[in-house]
Amino acid sequence: MRRRKVLLMIGFCLFSMNNVSAQTDKFRKMYEDFKKEAKANYDDFRKKANARYAEFVERAWKQFHALPALPKPKDETVPPVVLADEDKNKPIESTPIPIKDVVTPPEPEPQPEPVSPIKEQPIVEESKVGFVYCGTECKVRFSDNDVFRLGGCDNETLAEAWTMLADGKYDNMIIDCLALREKMQLSDWAYLNMLVNMAGACLGESNEAVLLAAFAYCQSGYRMRIGRADDKLYLLFASTHSIFDKPYYDIDGEKFYPLNCDVDQMQICGASFPNEQSLSLYVPKRQLFAVDETQARTLTSERYSDMKFSVSVNKNLIDFYNTYPTSTVDDNFMTRWAMYANTPMEKEITERLYPVMKEKLKGLGQLDAVNKVLNWVQTAFVYEYDNKVWGGDRAFFSEESLYYPYCDCEDRSILFTRLVRDLLGLKCVLVYYPNHLASAVCFTENIEGDYITLDENRYTVCDPTYIGAPVGLTMPDMDNKTASIILLKE
Repeated sequence: MRRRKVLLMIGFCLFSMNNVSAQTDKFRKMYEDFKKEAKANYDDFRKKANARYAEFVERAWKQFHALPALPKPKDETVPPVVLADEDKNKPIESTPIPIKDVVTPPEPEPQPEPVSPIKEQPIVEESKVGFVYCGTECKVRFSDNDVFRLGGCDNETLAEAWTMLADGKYDNMIIDCLALREKMQLSDWAYLNMLVNMAGACLGESNEAVLLAAFAYCQSGYRMRIGRADDKLYLLFASTHSIFDKPYYDIDGEKFYPLNCDVDQMQICGASFPNEQSLSLYVPKRQLFAVDETQARTLTSERYSDMKFSVSVNKNLIDFYNTYPTSTVDDNFMTRWAMYANTPMEKEITERLYPVMKEKLKGLGQLDAVNKVLNWVQTAFVYEYDNKVWGGDRAFFSEESLYYPYCDCEDRSILFTRLVRDLLGLKCVLVYYPNHLASAVCFTENIEGDYITLDENRYTVCDPTYIGAPVGLTMPDMDNKTASIILLKE
């Protein structure tokens, strides 16, 4: 009897296991079917989106006139001030500074995603085209068979060309471009310009290259429009920022800027693409270009002799910054300074210069450490007006102040707040008075001096253009009743 029960139990278990196995197989098949259907829907979505766009290219063109460029802000006019000898030993008083406005630049959104997952295409023989962007060698898959020529700029020709581009033949090229964006941590602006370099390497300076760049940019998820004038094609990009000194086209209430073009009127295809995203001019990550070191310059603090550093920067990064357009967010000109100040310092400086600087600050309290950094920025650099050097206002990224022979108040405040956050881990803000930019530091120790209170935190004024002035002193003749605060990332 006992043996019979055991056999029955074994049989029941085997039956159950077979039943579970059958159910598992059933669910696995359902899941695989679901995956195939989802993949087919993705593929179908991209095909339909490109087919519909090609239809619009064949008919959705209108004549547009460029609108006047937003003029750059006037150059700052407040000259630097040297702390008078009789004021050097005076006690520093704590005076609260009333706040007129607090500027909070929005957080940059994640970069656009491709229109849909772009599939790796099988290839018979792999061929690559090499090109250089900001001194960095790049390659994408592109063969002689991928070269195409346009018979003109008419609607039908462009629609047929877009259909050809979208048939999967150029997917591997786009995959390589997106891989370069990730590998080099390219900002949106860098990625757009890299695509233009890439297309030029593949097809030369031609309408075909413009269309190829526009296609790759669109398929990467960015909002763009195609324009034409006098048998030439142009790529127009939308931006979340208002760009200075660059005429633009208003298309359905959004600003589109022509790239490498100053044509004041053109025909533009106003067709949109699903889920397209406007370009951001934030540089949230280090741009990882190949390194081409500039000639080193020695920068020395007048007060602290040990604050003497030999500094070189990556010329390829400087070249990139030279292409960078000045802009604002939400039409608030003060947001542009936050864009520069929040850009991370390049890797070569953080790996070589920062350890040396930290050694000079080692063991010091916060006040003494910040005073050493402050005096270095105040006295190691030569002040000059942007109008005289550049012919108009130009803010510097931190590395540019380390590279160029001159800088002004905004450049010094951007560099100083970058150094204090990186070297000492202290929060900073920029402080804007009429025609002058300074900064303030949030100490965790009790520090005397002019200060601002934000969210129950006390920020003490530090002015890199008040030469020789220690932490806590506001430059004379500044109207504290009109001080505006620009928040920075920690």
